[in-house]
Amino acid sequence: MNHAMKLLIVAGARPNFMKVAPIIHEVRKRALDGTPGLQYRLVHTGQHYDKAMSSIFFEDLGIPAPDINLGVGSGSHAVQTANVMAAFEPVCEQDRPDWVVVVGDVNSTLACTLVCAKLGIKVAHVEAGLRSFDRSMPEEINRIVTDALADLLLTPSIDGDANLQREGVPAAKIRFVGNVMIDALVANLAQAHASPLPARLQLEPRGFVYVTLHRPSNVDDAPSLRQIMVALNVIAQRVPVVFPVHPRTRAMLARFEIAPADAAAIRLIEPIGYHDSLWMTENARFVLTDSGGIQEESTYLGTPCLTLRPNTERPVTIEVGTNRLTRLDRLQQDVAELLEARHSRGRIPTFWDGHTAERIVDALLQHAEAPAASLS
Repeated sequence: MNHAMKLLIVAGARPNFMKVAPIIHEVRKRALDGTPGLQYRLVHTGQHYDKAMSSIFFEDLGIPAPDINLGVGSGSHAVQTANVMAAFEPVCEQDRPDWVVVVGDVNSTLACTLVCAKLGIKVAHVEAGLRSFDRSMPEEINRIVTDALADLLLTPSIDGDANLQREGVPAAKIRFVGNVMIDALVANLAQAHASPLPARLQLEPRGFVYVTLHRPSNVDDAPSLRQIMVALNVIAQRVPVVFPVHPRTRAMLARFEIAPADAAAIRLIEPIGYHDSLWMTENARFVLTDSGGIQEESTYLGTPCLTLRPNTERPVTIEVGTNRLTRLDRLQQDVAELLEARHSRGRIPTFWDGHTAERIVDALLQHAEAPAASLS
């Protein structure tokens, strides 16, 4: 490789930064170790405006604030995707990066990939190949289109390789690298262990249930939210519940006039940061969630997880990990079984080992040196 390899690393929403942080650390480490010609710039599309995304957020992850903030803000899927494309195109034309690295499955992931495909700039997709097989999820559309256009597909689990090959992606473009979210978890576990939250809330390990619910299908619908609260009331008779509540969910609880039967046993607290959330996931009796990331983190940490969704794009967390799917009509039954059972810690999937970012950077360097014909 004769010239410096220029990367544009894109993050669109808060969880994306947990995924790009280990990649940035690895690129900087290689540069310090003398790997010639590795440069990067971090682009924040501003898809999610979040006042918690202050300088302290980036300090916690050990990365500098983004080099470029497109500031697109919220809007409908079409508006947001179009605004990211319009703002990202001039950045690409000015920088002419060798690779744009996109992560996850948010609208920014799709939008930036579309821009690059039309400008002839190579795209590497981290977390490629995940499928829920449910096209009513906007994220599923983003995943399918991004993977169809990307030049290097970096998969977190073996099922991702199989999904991509079934969709006709050439094997030469696919690289199984493991789960970069686990790199972030491993790097941040010591800080999580120092969290002041358990002392403040007087929590004991395995002495509470951790709840994170935010999907519209669960919290924007009055009957669903009411059923969830009934289940939480049942849990709270046995073990305290800690539920950091998203502002929108809090507004829905107020609008539908839904409240816990025992406010001391069901603690509705303000949203918490990454380190606090890791402590909660590691130490909970079990987790009730609809979040993708927590399905993965609980599997690595060996904590039982109930996922309140009809499907998951992370089936490996069910096949070998601690995760199981639940539905509103059987939530109470599944909760009762978990409270009674001696749980199995499951297994940690292959390459969920804290070294995925190393494999990602290796793959980028190897593909940069490969003749173009071998990648088509």
